[in-house]
Amino acid sequence: MELLRLALLSTLVFVLSGATSSADTVVEGVITDASTGKPVAARITIQSSDGQWYFPKSAAEAEGSAIRYERRNGRSPQSLDMHTTLSAHPFRVELPPGRYTLVAERGKEYFPESKTLEIPDARVRGEEPASPSLKLTIPLRRWIDMVALGWYSGDTHTHRNPADLPNVIVAEDVNVALPMTDWTTNSAVTPKASKQSFRGDFTVDPVAVDPTHIWFARNTEYEIFSVGEKPHTLGAFLIVNHRKQFDIPVLPLSAVAKQARQEGALIDLEKHNWPWSIAIVPLLNVDLFELANNHHWQSEYGIHGWAEPAPSWMNLNGRGTDDELSWTLYGFQTYYALLNCGFKLRPAAGTANGIHPVPLGFSRVYVEVEKPFGFESWMRGLSAGRCFVTTGPMLLVRVDQEAPGFTFKVDGLRKERSRRIRVTGQAVSEQPLRAIECIADGRVVMSLKPRNERTQEGAYRTALDETLDLPLQDSAWVALRCWEDRPGGRTRFAHTAPWHFTVDGRPNRPRRDEIDWLIARARSEVDRNRDVLPSGAVEELRSAVKVYEDIAKRGTVQP
Repeated sequence: MELLRLALLSTLVFVLSGATSSADTVVEGVITDASTGKPVAARITIQSSDGQWYFPKSAAEAEGSAIRYERRNGRSPQSLDMHTTLSAHPFRVELPPGRYTLVAERGKEYFPESKTLEIPDARVRGEEPASPSLKLTIPLRRWIDMVALGWYSGDTHTHRNPADLPNVIVAEDVNVALPMTDWTTNSAVTPKASKQSFRGDFTVDPVAVDPTHIWFARNTEYEIFSVGEKPHTLGAFLIVNHRKQFDIPVLPLSAVAKQARQEGALIDLEKHNWPWSIAIVPLLNVDLFELANNHHWQSEYGIHGWAEPAPSWMNLNGRGTDDELSWTLYGFQTYYALLNCGFKLRPAAGTANGIHPVPLGFSRVYVEVEKPFGFESWMRGLSAGRCFVTTGPMLLVRVDQEAPGFTFKVDGLRKERSRRIRVTGQAVSEQPLRAIECIADGRVVMSLKPRNERTQEGAYRTALDETLDLPLQDSAWVALRCWEDRPGGRTRFAHTAPWHFTVDGRPNRPRRDEIDWLIARARSEVDRNRDVLPSGAVEELRSAVKVYEDIAKRGTVQP
């Protein structure tokens, strides 16, 4: 399985000797931090050579926990995730004779560890029955410590039952988790009344599992597949960090946006190619864009031909959803087009763990936090764009000594045609990077071949100290991204939030192909929904078209 091949760092073969029975062997183990020797919470996957999956239990029944996770994708059965998340206590599993691959992982900052277990059948040797057992210690080596560097990870889109989170966020080392406790899929059903919502007396205060792992309950997803009794897909958006349950339907959108703003919440576009995604950006004044989204999986990529196709000018494979890399670039280029229109979208990352075959935090956003760490300081950093998203590498970068999300004010009266900027920092990864790229207004303006120098911890590091001239005919933005190739043609990436350069009287300008496409997408929603949605909702969609048309009037940049 791809999941196991990706996780193999080293393979050690343990052969059980002295077994005198064909009965199941009791395997007891503990996962530790290699540097301290202390037990750590982690995720474990066990598969036999004949394809069967096994799920250990906690051996410390009083204080320990083990939560089983089984998900398969209906469109792509080979895309699956079968694992157990363990608290920092010993585990126990009974295995019949055979050969097994065991993989232990803990979030992004530790090397995965793989072991092969051989459980012989004592009947072959004609021995007397006994109760065979095997004890294992599995040390995990850390290759980077992001908290020590002031960066804290988050999964801004999870559907995991909050009851599981005290176990799962520590096992996956996700510092902040935002579960969608309320979720509706029908335009007429409010999130509070929806049967898909979790039931419970959820507090409006953050819940700290320990000093560096927190979850917050008041988050909502409107994901509309039906308009009243009629099957009709609109799409999804998230509202994170609000205070009251949303007891209003999705339409009119203006009412939902009003409550979100009154409560200081952030609105997340979720995915870029839902039918209504482009139209709702100006309607909701969207804050976040899931640049690392819930179709990025550790298991095999499995969402093909889904929702709205990419335009031809993006030059992607097929519909833009045909393969993992095309899907990623489809999201990137949509994001760039919206930034070029002047929308100050900050990147976010979410997995929809609980629904999809993906671990919590496989896609995650790292936020640079002003001390002390807490939920409020983390959300302030996310809102300010002091962040990068990743499915693997770490991208720790400054532009002119400022963190991502910073806005530089440029005097438009000086008629500056360009500005020299300095990019400093480092890219660190578990596996060698293929490329590091600087993006300006959606175009690659600098591509670096990573040096991939080995660190003391065994990771790969490239130090950055580069200068380049940024054109400033209009307001502009820059961002950094990097690519990490994995076996089987897989790719992992990191992408920073943009730095903005605001020129007085000269707003951002999209390219002609970008704005034509955005206008066409918004118009298509008016046409598609004219006879389905209430007239007020259709008028809202028309107002989105006008926003894009007005952006086009201020001029465009030719391809």
